[in-house]
Amino acid sequence: MSAGRGRALGPPPLLLLLLALPPGAGLPVSDVCATCHVHATCHQIEGKSACICNYGFVGNGRTHCQDKDECQIGASKICGNHTLCHNTHGSFYCVCLDGFRASNNNKIFIPNDGTNCTDIDECEEAGLCGYNARCVNTEGSYECYCNDGYKLENGERSFHPNASSASCKEIRCGSPPEMKHGYIVGNYSLVPGSTVHYECKEGFYSNEGKSSYCTAEKAWEPATLSCKVVDCGVPPAILNAHQASLSGTAYGSEVTYSCIHGYFIASGNQTAVCNAKGQWDGADLMCKEIDCGRPLLIPHTEIIWDNSTTLLSRVFYKCKEGYYFNGERNFSECTLDQKWESITYICKEEELFSNLTVFNETCVTWQMRTGRLGVQKTYTFHILGRRWDEKTFSEDVILNITTSEDNPKVCLDLNSGSNYVVNITTISSTNMPVSVTVAVQTKVKEAFNNVLIFNDTCLKWRRSVRGADMEDRYLFHVQGQRWYQKEFLHEMTFDLTTRKQAPEVCFDLQPGTNYSINISMVALNFSLLVSMTTQITDPPFPDIEFVAAKGSAPLLRLRKAEDRNGPISLYQVIVLPLGLQSTFVCDSFATATFFSNTTDAKGYVAAEFRARDVADNMSVALGDRHYYGKFYNAPLKLGKEYCVFLRIISEWNKIHHPAFHT
Repeated sequence: MSAGRGRALGPPPLLLLLLALPPGAGLPVSDVCATCHVHATCHQIEGKSACICNYGFVGNGRTHCQDKDECQIGASKICGNHTLCHNTHGSFYCVCLDGFRASNNNKIFIPNDGTNCTDIDECEEAGLCGYNARCVNTEGSYECYCNDGYKLENGERSFHPNASSASCKEIRCGSPPEMKHGYIVGNYSLVPGSTVHYECKEGFYSNEGKSSYCTAEKAWEPATLSCKVVDCGVPPAILNAHQASLSGTAYGSEVTYSCIHGYFIASGNQTAVCNAKGQWDGADLMCKEIDCGRPLLIPHTEIIWDNSTTLLSRVFYKCKEGYYFNGERNFSECTLDQKWESITYICKEEELFSNLTVFNETCVTWQMRTGRLGVQKTYTFHILGRRWDEKTFSEDVILNITTSEDNPKVCLDLNSGSNYVVNITTISSTNMPVSVTVAVQTKVKEAFNNVLIFNDTCLKWRRSVRGADMEDRYLFHVQGQRWYQKEFLHEMTFDLTTRKQAPEVCFDLQPGTNYSINISMVALNFSLLVSMTTQITDPPFPDIEFVAAKGSAPLLRLRKAEDRNGPISLYQVIVLPLGLQSTFVCDSFATATFFSNTTDAKGYVAAEFRARDVADNMSVALGDRHYYGKFYNAPLKLGKEYCVFLRIISEWNKIHHPAFHT
């Protein structure tokens, strides 16, 4: 029961009191009990009344009962082991020491029912020692120890968290040592006992240890970590090749080969690389000897050749009989690309009469090419002369001239005012006769002069050697040709009889034509050659259909125009933004612009047709994305207004005339 006044749980010890009776002894029992102390109880012993102090008190029972200190005999004796005893007024109670627990699970107890104090296992409480530490139970207490790999900061072996602020710090070795040309394999720890493993990088190897151990002294044990570079050694030799460059023999090094002079790369690689296995990769170059094969065949030549077809071999050429050399050099050489080099060696057929011209009225000159220096050549001149006004006049002369000059010049003794036909003949190196014929006209001095051209197609001149009363007859032979129209020929012949001192004559000539007009004065056997060129006037307006069209591809219909003012060369379709219609200059050829994004805003030529390709009533769809001539018919943009011009062009003197279609 709780400490204090009350009934004892066990029989109290028998206390015999020897009483010296005071006065009034021998009183009745009821009177004795009335004298008991407040902490005493009256008991009947052998028929007599007696006052006895209650449990926990000592005294005579009547005059005094004082508290008994049960704890003075020792806690372990009265309460048991691992206890503390606490005295109370008339009683006492027990408590377990720290680290112990009462077996009846009460905080306080009186050990009269077998209650004792048992040890408490504090280590069962989680996190009691903190992180990185373990708890070890002791009798009535516990101790904390750092886990493996951890250590107390103050250097002691164990600690109690209630009495210390110590903590466990991990034991680390720091970063593992680096391995040159190597790397760490797998996971590793920094605590003592850990091992880190290494491997060499590609192209390196190691014959020594490739691991390190973290010791208890927080240091990685020294390790013989060494990665050596792989070496491929001397590169292999390749047949008919030599090393052009070598960067080394270690891993990753390269060697480059080149075929020796006179050989070419047939297959394989020019470069080999040292690999991680210590071998040269790609050393498979194959060099073959250059062979140009049979030499080139050049017309009209013979070859001088030793049948060699290797590099720098040469084949020489010479012209066959009857041909002469007209090139830069007479040999071809076998080159690195296995080809005989191209040469401009040309053997031309023997030219005995080239570039024949007449000068100083009675002199002729020509070029003679035989390909043989200093060769004498004999030319036969057959000269036939006539006069228009003297039917009986005739000259027939044959003469020979021998020369070795490349450009012979011969002046003939001819009569004035005559027409001559000169035939020149010689024998070629093939014994074949070769001839050329030239016409020579000699003038009559002062027959007429001051010849002038006026009004484009008219001539006038002055008669200066005959009297005003005499009548002269002139013969006109007119021939017209066009350089741009080879089949065209305009020819006419007529005569004119006049007494005028300043005769005039106008010719009915075609436009765009070069004319040669031979004027002969019959009486004086004199002739004069006059050249005249007629201009091309504006072509006619093109006949087209004017329509207003909408849509992205309107049709333009055009008809073929007549060549009445000269030959028409081209028809052009020109597209302009409507706002530029008034600024368009049709006469300018600068308007013939090819379509591009920049010219779209300024106008462009959409189509061009040669005149010979234009059919009558021909249709063209504007914007059909086709090329007409060299111009692109670009698509028209919807919602935009355009004006379209048709231009007719004569290429003779760049005359053109437009019509427009909107």
